[in-house]
Amino acid sequence: MLAKKTSRKQVTLPKEIVQDFPGIDYFDVAVKERKIILVSVMITPVDASLGEIRKKVQNLRISGKDVKAAVKWARKR
Repeated sequence: MLAKKTSRKQVTLPKEIVQDFPGIDYFDVAVKERKIILVSVMITPVDASLGEIRKKVQNLRISGKDVKAAVKWARKR
C-alpha cells in the first residue's frame, strides 16, 4: 500500500490501515533501520485514578524490579 508525503511533510494513513485501529488518534513514531515504525498509543487523562494505573501496571506484569531497572537505565543517560 502506498502513502504519499505532502508538501507540508505529512503522510495520510490509508483507510484500510486506520480501520484496524478504532478509537486510536495518536501513534508513537520511530525510525529503525531506515523504516518508519508507528505504534498505536492510548492517551491516559491526567486525572486518571491511581487504581486504574495500578491495574494497568498489573496487567502489563511490571514489577518493582522492572521500575528500578528502568530508573537506573534512564539515569545513565
